[in-house]
Amino acid sequence: MDAFAIKSLIIGILVFDFLVERILDYLNIKNLNAPLPKNVADVYDTAEYTKSQTYQKEKEKVEQFQSYFQFALYILLLTQGYLGGLYDYIKSYTETSSVFSQASFYAANLLFFGALFIISDILSTPFAWYNTFVIEEKYGFNKSTVKLFIIDKLKGYLLAIIIGGIIISLLLFLIQSLGTSFWWIFWVIISVLIVCMNMFYTSLLLPLFNKLTPLGDGELKNAIQAYCSKENFPVDNIYIMDGSKRSNKANAFFSGFGKKKKIVLFDTLVDQHSIPELIAILAHEAGHFKKKHIIQMMVLSVLQIGVYLFLLSLLIDNENLSLAMGAQDNSVALNLIGFGLLFSPVSSITGIMVNLLSRKNEYEADAFAAQTSSAVDLGIALKNLSKKNLSNLTPHPAYVFLHYSHPPVTQRLDAMGIRD
Repeated sequence: MDAFAIKSLIIGILVFDFLVERILDYLNIKNLNAPLPKNVADVYDTAEYTKSQTYQKEKEKVEQFQSYFQFALYILLLTQGYLGGLYDYIKSYTETSSVFSQASFYAANLLFFGALFIISDILSTPFAWYNTFVIEEKYGFNKSTVKLFIIDKLKGYLLAIIIGGIIISLLLFLIQSLGTSFWWIFWVIISVLIVCMNMFYTSLLLPLFNKLTPLGDGELKNAIQAYCSKENFPVDNIYIMDGSKRSNKANAFFSGFGKKKKIVLFDTLVDQHSIPELIAILAHEAGHFKKKHIIQMMVLSVLQIGVYLFLLSLLIDNENLSLAMGAQDNSVALNLIGFGLLFSPVSSITGIMVNLLSRKNEYEADAFAAQTSSAVDLGIALKNLSKKNLSNLTPHPAYVFLHYSHPPVTQRLDAMGIRD
């Protein structure tokens, strides 16, 4: 396939994806006008339901504007060849610079990705700012400050430079050393990294952004330990995370494997829910471990990455792909981007399959919590979480099918037999 055909195919994929997403957005917004579902009517009144609908519509408007902006930008970059032009400029600079001349291949690709990261972040920051300090502020969620917002950005930059730089450099080294055989070695390395991230995320990365405080002695800790003991569910530590310094929204999660599991509860979750509700939420998370969902999803993720890397190896040295992106000759960096665009339909299909499995797992975790804790308490917790977070109670089924990793709360309540 020549460069023109590849470019036309990429643009066609982008247009098709854009149109599908706009149709889904239209259906989802239209469905917001549905009546209040009966099985959440006991915690919502008309004013609160109207507030949640308005909140969702305002968020959707901003997301749609951002989608239109991004789509127009992608089309401009592709049709005018600006991505290739940027890469050629950086490559020419590194090849003639005395600083980079001995490692121009690595310098050109790393500087190119760095430039794209910075430009992308500059363009997306106004949307993130508006969402945080206008919409989330308006509806009482935002607790972040301008200072914290900037600090988070700088920390994100630092992590991207260190971790992203190491991973991309390693990928470039393997491609240059092994050619198209790079994929399986890089797959092994990324697989190990995924396992390590699951094991050490709470210990190494999370503290860079949030403070974790061991849960003090008291009724909640006793109740958690009693449940874990009853279900033979060993936990290494229980932490309270200061999620309230950024948002009033609540959450909880586990990390680690075996006997080194850690429970992390947002302070907002503890403040907003009773102890029986918290135990029911904990039981749901325990269900994911007991049903091997965490391992299952991790293995699936590793397999997906392996397939993508193998497919990438088929195109990584395709000069026509680089030419389609606007370059003068072959470019590993541009082929990586072009591959991502060309295979986005494959990613969408696998994403749908993963979401189907994820939603099934959520039902199973709910059933486990209902069996080992209380369906009533979990139902109350889910209703209150939806109410506090102004969740969309009536998403369109097509939108759910394509994008939701969790079933809508009303369907989870129905599955537990909570219908009024």
